[in-house]
Amino acid sequence: MTNNKPNKPFNPEPLTQDNAALVLVDHQVGLITGVRDYSVAELKHNVVGLARAAEALGLPIVTTTTSADTLWGPAFPELVAALPGQEFIDRTTVNAWDDPRVAAAIEATGCTKLIFAGVSLEVCAAFPAMRAVREGYEAYVAVDASGTFNPTKRETGILRLLQSGVVVADSSSLMVEILGDNARPVAGEVYGALGMDWAILVGQVRSAAAEAAA
Repeated sequence: MTNNKPNKPFNPEPLTQDNAALVLVDHQVGLITGVRDYSVAELKHNVVGLARAAEALGLPIVTTTTSADTLWGPAFPELVAALPGQEFIDRTTVNAWDDPRVAAAIEATGCTKLIFAGVSLEVCAAFPAMRAVREGYEAYVAVDASGTFNPTKRETGILRLLQSGVVVADSSSLMVEILGDNARPVAGEVYGALGMDWAILVGQVRSAAAEAAA
């Protein structure tokens, strides 16, 4: 049967501190070294910044690995250090959501909007994000915290996400949307966590100007 209804743009209500949770999937040493759409250093910077900003904003965070002891190794050390005390749920299922412990942890956040990032983009981030949409959640993928292994995987992964109703964005835009107001006391911590080069430069210039004027 042909569907003649026009496609409506998907423009959900904004992310907030009360409705959003972060799900980090399989940022493991054995996977991240194969990433080719970002340098390993840049990807680590983006993932750690996203995690630290989410923590500063008080978002629930769910973290996973897959077959850490037999295939892909542990989560990379910088991420573990950024989230002290965080449990990384190790599983064997390809789709993180298919592990009952992961599904329960996501449900326990009580959030209707889920931000995913993972290595790889087209599997580790995309599969649970698409499942989230089917389960009635609004799903987002932070692409710059979700590297993959070649251009085809990146392009087709993003296309599949868009076809499935997942919002594709970058980490800092998602966190700044949740911040909402630069007058909030946590703003400095959020921007500091994200570590955006231009923002750091602006801060240095302002600090230098203030010192010169003193």
